[in-house]
Amino acid sequence: MRAEQKDSRVIDKLKEMGKTVFEQIEKGEHPSIELPIRSLNNIYFDQKSQTIKMGDKTSQRLFLNIAHTRKFMQTTLIANELKKIIDQKANISIRDLYYALKHTIAGTEENSFENQSESDPIIEDIECSMNLLREELHLAASTKGVITGRMKIKDGKDTIDLTKMGSGGWGIPSNVEPDRIEIKDVDAEYVLFIEKDAVWKRFNEDKFWDHGKCLILTGRGQPSRAERRLAQRLNKEFKLPVLALMDADPWGMYIYSVIKQGSISLSYSEEKLATPQTKYLGLTIKDVETYKIPKEVTIKLNHLDVKRLDEMANYEWFKKKEWQDEFKRMKEKAIKLELEALSKKGIRFITEEYLPDKIKSKDFLP
Repeated sequence: MRAEQKDSRVIDKLKEMGKTVFEQIEKGEHPSIELPIRSLNNIYFDQKSQTIKMGDKTSQRLFLNIAHTRKFMQTTLIANELKKIIDQKANISIRDLYYALKHTIAGTEENSFENQSESDPIIEDIECSMNLLREELHLAASTKGVITGRMKIKDGKDTIDLTKMGSGGWGIPSNVEPDRIEIKDVDAEYVLFIEKDAVWKRFNEDKFWDHGKCLILTGRGQPSRAERRLAQRLNKEFKLPVLALMDADPWGMYIYSVIKQGSISLSYSEEKLATPQTKYLGLTIKDVETYKIPKEVTIKLNHLDVKRLDEMANYEWFKKKEWQDEFKRMKEKAIKLELEALSKKGIRFITEEYLPDKIKSKDFLP
């Protein structure tokens, strides 16, 4: 779908919200906005799509309910401003939107928004109710992810060769939708999604993307929507497997699950972000014995790690025996370790021995 067509569709949805409220007022009815309930009791794991989804429970935001009035006003303010932004073919950050709408309400000493923690959830309400990503609303998030490898990107009028991005890689923009970013000349066999920037730099310096014939991508910790959406596009449009390389700790493993199944907080949009075919390449506690990693580079598991492991063990998407065994092994050994620990075996051990061996033997967790 072309950008103009998509924008027109989004504007129609925003106008429909305003039209509904206007018609309610004309009929003498109490103005209300229907919104999906974004809480844990309205979230489930869909076995068919293998993603976290939001249920069909909804609630009413009522103008004449004193507990709702402020949020009702904020919702209409944001929806109206978003329409203006799209009409102007502009893109702004969620911080810009907050400042653009913050003002003192006439005849009072009260502000429309006191801080951004009020406007951000309203944006999510609108995304959720309209089944849109914020990028489709012309809202830009902060960018942090980078990618490089055998692929070209057409960004506006510029065609960028990702094999010639030097040590920094190509900075992934907040909006990687097909009408904004065209993916061209892909000559890779898989996507390697790396948790940490420092490890990504090792793979880039060693040109692993070249001899490994892959694309190397990092979200520099918890990935943003853009990195996840780009990985999904590469998987869906080019049938590239996505392999996750994370720390062997509860936090790295949870980041993997967010890439694969999605996050609870973004359950309303996970079909546009999650990549259920993602496989966990490593690091694992089992690797400590398999690759004879010295004990002195392991880290002692703490009580917060154990608590997180127990929580994750109860998630539907971690019920598979392989994951339950890995969690059990981590608690029994009472250790965790970072990817950088592999440097103890040699600075290029991770790129020249560990990864090639894991891929060749297909030693993945599902």
